[in-house]
Amino acid sequence: MAATPSKQEYRLQNLSCASCAAKFEKNVKAIPKVQDAQVNFGASKITITGNIGIDEIEKAGAFDGIKVSQSTAKSLEKSIPFYRKMENILAGISLLFVVLGYMIGALRSETDPLAIGMFIIAILVGGMGIFKTGFRNLARFEFDMKTLMTIAVIGAAIIGEWEEAAVVVFLFAVSEALEAYSMDKARQSIRQLMDIAPSTATIRRAHGEHFHEMELPTEEIEIGDILIVKPGQKIAMDGIVVSGLSAVNQAAITGESIPVNKTVDDEVFAGTLNEEGALEVRVTKRVEDTTIAKIIHLVEEAQAEKAPSQQFVDRFAKYYTPAIMIVALLVAVIPPLFVGDWQHWIYQGLAVLVVGCPCALVVSTPVAIVTAIGNAARQGVLIKGGIHLEQLGHIEAIAFDKTGTLTKGQPAVTNIFTAKEMSEEYVLQLVAAVEKQSQHPLAKAILEALHDKNLPELVPSDFQSVTGKGAYATVDGQKVYVGSLKWIATLTTIDEIIKEQVKELQKQGKTVVAAVSNDHFIGLIGIADQLRHESKDVLNRLSYLKVKHTVMLTGDAEPTAQAIAASLKMTDVRASLLPAEKLMAIKDLRAQFGAVAMVGDGVNDAPALASANVGIAMGGAGTDAALETADIALMGDDLTKLPYTIGLSRKTLRIIKENIIFALALKVIALLLVIPGWLTLWIAIFADMGATLLVVFNSLRLIKSKN
Repeated sequence: MAATPSKQEYRLQNLSCASCAAKFEKNVKAIPKVQDAQVNFGASKITITGNIGIDEIEKAGAFDGIKVSQSTAKSLEKSIPFYRKMENILAGISLLFVVLGYMIGALRSETDPLAIGMFIIAILVGGMGIFKTGFRNLARFEFDMKTLMTIAVIGAAIIGEWEEAAVVVFLFAVSEALEAYSMDKARQSIRQLMDIAPSTATIRRAHGEHFHEMELPTEEIEIGDILIVKPGQKIAMDGIVVSGLSAVNQAAITGESIPVNKTVDDEVFAGTLNEEGALEVRVTKRVEDTTIAKIIHLVEEAQAEKAPSQQFVDRFAKYYTPAIMIVALLVAVIPPLFVGDWQHWIYQGLAVLVVGCPCALVVSTPVAIVTAIGNAARQGVLIKGGIHLEQLGHIEAIAFDKTGTLTKGQPAVTNIFTAKEMSEEYVLQLVAAVEKQSQHPLAKAILEALHDKNLPELVPSDFQSVTGKGAYATVDGQKVYVGSLKWIATLTTIDEIIKEQVKELQKQGKTVVAAVSNDHFIGLIGIADQLRHESKDVLNRLSYLKVKHTVMLTGDAEPTAQAIAASLKMTDVRASLLPAEKLMAIKDLRAQFGAVAMVGDGVNDAPALASANVGIAMGGAGTDAALETADIALMGDDLTKLPYTIGLSRKTLRIIKENIIFALALKVIALLLVIPGWLTLWIAIFADMGATLLVVFNSLRLIKSKN
């Protein structure tokens, strides 16, 4: 029985250009034992379905010197410095012979055999790699930029343009080196993520009745092992603190700038920095399942997914290259039939071939997408594909869940009103003593208010709960009843002033708890889910970004929802919604506004998140549901990252448009020089190289795009 083909991921080194990636993928697919292969150019990875060894994969990429390693490897072999790469050394030697050729030509003559010899050496040294690939492609009728360059250089040599052929080879080598360097810079975001978590860690593991401490590679650490984390060390694995107290800097995972205090039973993440105290952490996930591993995987997958603009460019480039070859042939053949100067027009045709290289066009989109997604990951925003990055830039309306998104999701005491003879502090103590026995969230809010004011707790006795109404107990020698105003009104007389205060609090969306002591009304407490302190600023920034419509979708009652929406100046609010009704609301908004984003917690709002054009989860690190259900996850549960992400998306869209315009405009201008016969190989290579470098460096501006 034949073995089932396995699906394996491999990391790649020296994957220098998009066309090389496409050719490498094609070569791997041609291997008989391979069922399928997908190259991720942005992440420099390949996924192969089939039983195949690394040697065979490297053989398929030998044309570009591609090196392969297992995806589980912590990193590839040490990166070779720019100046030590063989192709760059050869380009330098080529330049030396070009300079010697010009010096000899200046001293003797441009047609001097020694000068021509220098140019020939420059062509052979600098262009050997180009020619090997170009001839191989010609034999297979594959026309990429190296094929076009090979034809152009050989043609220039045949018609005696040795010096220009040599300069073109050198400049093309420089262009390729700079493109590879810039793409490497764009990929640094992933390498930085991969280097966040340490590759080894000290653990304590049980052996029979004894425990032993040992240092192990993270791949060998098992669930249940105790991780020993000293002050100043990075935490190597996800886990739960079992001993110790420390501040942990989680910026690498969540983007939070302020360290978070961690103690027993708190969750910690691989790649975060333990700042001051010693911690012992029980490992809860294997290295491949940690939050940082998931982030790396999702970022790499995101960089592989082609955005709509990239799909358009790829389709355009497919027809563009053959069209350029036809134009070059026509330029070389048609005018001489009427004018007669064959050498001049063949030269012009060769220049058209060079200027027509689609390199700048092909890299115009992926470098921008890869850079933007990597930048976002470093800022604590996980974007799960170029398509979502682009769509976010077109958003007209944003819907927000209320609880846990615009608000903290934790009720807090906001108002305390008391009878004239009672102090706020004493009323709070009496009410807290009764609520102390309750598990209700409102009770927790009252107890937190007591602790915030540093008031001592009073001890209750004879506690009784009255279902749906409230509770009572004996506190400080008094019978104290706490509950809804409707129930309290059956126990004592409530005057009109108190009733008006209650109505006012309810208009503000607050829940009211009233209290009676020995049949006398003693006070009432207003409780509300607190707005996140950043919510108002975020809504203002969205307005500045020209987001036309902001709507709150909530299951809360109308008064509460309206009060919060009004304080945030939102344009719409829809209250008392079930999850299915939130889904219908998103569909209505899409029909009305076209592109709609939904911001929610990634669990209760899953249907609405899935239905929106872009689903954005307020997902704290480690929230698997947020990573799985949304298109974008705000890892630090930080709403301020939303305007940043929309701004980044729009900047990326703008840069992609600029890149496409630059790439085409420079080539069109150069091609127009054919009409008066002014186009030279020098101008052609500068136009091609200039366009490529322009779009690459323009894209790399996204590296510095900040919150």
